[in-house]
Amino acid sequence: MYKLGIIGYPLGHSISAVIQKAGFESLGLEGSYDVLETPPEDLIQRIKYLKTNGYNGFNVTIPLKVPVSLFLDDIDDYANVAGCVNTVKIGEDRSFYGYNTDVYGFKKAIPDSIDLTGTRAAILGTGGAARAATVGLSERGVTQIDMFTRNIINSNQTLDYLRNHFPKIEFNAYQIQNIRSLSGVSIIVNATPIGMKGYMANEMPLERKDFDNIDANTIIYDIVYNPIETVLIKEAQSRGLKTIEGLDMLVYQAQRAIEIWTGKTPDANIMKISALRALS
Repeated sequence: MYKLGIIGYPLGHSISAVIQKAGFESLGLEGSYDVLETPPEDLIQRIKYLKTNGYNGFNVTIPLKVPVSLFLDDIDDYANVAGCVNTVKIGEDRSFYGYNTDVYGFKKAIPDSIDLTGTRAAILGTGGAARAATVGLSERGVTQIDMFTRNIINSNQTLDYLRNHFPKIEFNAYQIQNIRSLSGVSIIVNATPIGMKGYMANEMPLERKDFDNIDANTIIYDIVYNPIETVLIKEAQSRGLKTIEGLDMLVYQAQRAIEIWTGKTPDANIMKISALRALS
């Protein structure tokens, strides 16, 4: 019997428990998955709780993906490069091992038929999800990434970190409130929560006029999964653009998390069906 959970705040929109349950059932394994709302100021107490109450591991979501690193005994390469953690495995000695399965999920959701070698990408946001997207895009061969942020000064630390870890990629920073042109960009990734149910659900991180300068073959990738079709995705589809929805990334990162916890690979299709039911 595996005892697992998810920490973050808020968690009212999360369907992780549904997906994880389906994954465990597809393997014929028993497991519980607790939704543990954890504001940042309660993180220390939550870590103590997880360590002393028989948990085998847990997922981490916003806004704890970076601060949780302070409590880990070791991390994998993806977590190290991305600078944030979304999955933790608790060892028999109660050691905490951190992983970033968002990178795996982000890459897996991009069809193999899409070639991004030598292309330019745009990422909206500079938080943990943006870092995971940067790692994934670098492994798909992107050579230039334009980062769009609300506050360039506050994002300088993140940008310096990315430039140091990805010296072969050219990084540029721009104000997201004043996007002039996205022409020549092969893929645009929304790595902000804008458009998520319960958080600016009727909005999108781009203005409609911004689409006028987007090339016809540009891919719009929205990591927001609830709702399945965000305002951004709907707008992109109405203009005939290719889209990638956040649900696939969510399912694939959850699949990888179960692999880390159990050593076995659950059925992603069954997990996605359960997710779709939960969101319908």
